[in-house]
Amino acid sequence: MTLTAALRADAPATELNSLGFAKSPAQTRVVVAMSGGVDSSVVAAQLKSEGYDVIGVTLQLYDHGAALAKKGACCAGQDIHDARRVAERMGFPHYVLDYENKFRESVIDEFADAYLAGATPVPCIRCNERVKFRDLLETARDLDADCMATGHYIQRKDGAHRAELHMAADPNRDQSYFLFSTTQEQLDFLRFPLGHLVSKAETRALAADYGLSVADKPDSQDICFVPNGDYAAVIEKLRPGAADPGEIVDQQGTVLGTHRGVIHYTIGQRRGLGIGGGSPLYVLRLEPETRRVVVGPREALSTRTIAVTEVNWLGDQPFEGEIACLVRIRSTRPPRPAILRPLPGRRAEVELLDPEDGVSPGQACVFYEAEGTRVLGGGWISLRRRPAA
Repeated sequence: MTLTAALRADAPATELNSLGFAKSPAQTRVVVAMSGGVDSSVVAAQLKSEGYDVIGVTLQLYDHGAALAKKGACCAGQDIHDARRVAERMGFPHYVLDYENKFRESVIDEFADAYLAGATPVPCIRCNERVKFRDLLETARDLDADCMATGHYIQRKDGAHRAELHMAADPNRDQSYFLFSTTQEQLDFLRFPLGHLVSKAETRALAADYGLSVADKPDSQDICFVPNGDYAAVIEKLRPGAADPGEIVDQQGTVLGTHRGVIHYTIGQRRGLGIGGGSPLYVLRLEPETRRVVVGPREALSTRTIAVTEVNWLGDQPFEGEIACLVRIRSTRPPRPAILRPLPGRRAEVELLDPEDGVSPGQACVFYEAEGTRVLGGGWISLRRRPAA
């Protein structure tokens, strides 16, 4: 099935175009968020080929000069150039917006502070929530766009009551974990044309069909502003003195060794502790106030009950009572059965039916319907967690 046919298959009436509007593509303006990679480039090229009034927008999110030589990033340097070339080839306008200050204030500063507080943050989610789906979406509205399209692998479907968010058809590319904070209002305005594709190979084949120079471009890796995945180096640069040494202790407080800064450790880490001998030990928690890294046996990592804050709810049913669902606590783990118990103040308690290891504060906990692919929302794992019985 072609991209166009798949989009039209979801349309509730034949008079709607492939993006769900009751007018011709030529009368439908769509802003495409272009990172410079193959995914968003294909979305822009496909929509332009269908006759839509396409405007490409690329955000410059961090230092352009420093990023020129970096590979595997997005939203800076070569990627901006690649997005511009796609726009020139397909014949639609393209704009670059300088969002460096907004990105630092909304994403990078919180990333650094969360790490220093002993959490394991996911800045890509905050970027989607606070920059791409908030500030850029407002820019799209200012441009009189009917919708904004992105290259994310996730599906938007018309449900019985409202637009619904669903996992991508390709489980290996699914990005629903990173988009749980999309609000209903944003979802009504957004479109995700790649969500139905069953493999990345289809995307690259479409790019080749359109003669796009990015057809074989490697996917972005790591966090865009963290070169080579060296989180600690970035934190030290942003927060001088953050790598002060401290003690490695067991659960009883016995000193087992020293470390070179809590920012070098994450919950569940086993290697690199420098305290060999005896049974394997894992990082159980980080205590930035005392500069301590607490370690213990693997079974001490097991968690059954998770506290969740800043809940974004997308389900049709009221957010109350007990809700049987699936939850995902890391992007690389499959959803697991759980009971969701809503609490006042956009909070919730999640009870896992089977305990999980390495539940980390700062990570997302994303909710899915018990049967099916729908995303019900999610929240952030807080510092309070209850070990498994």
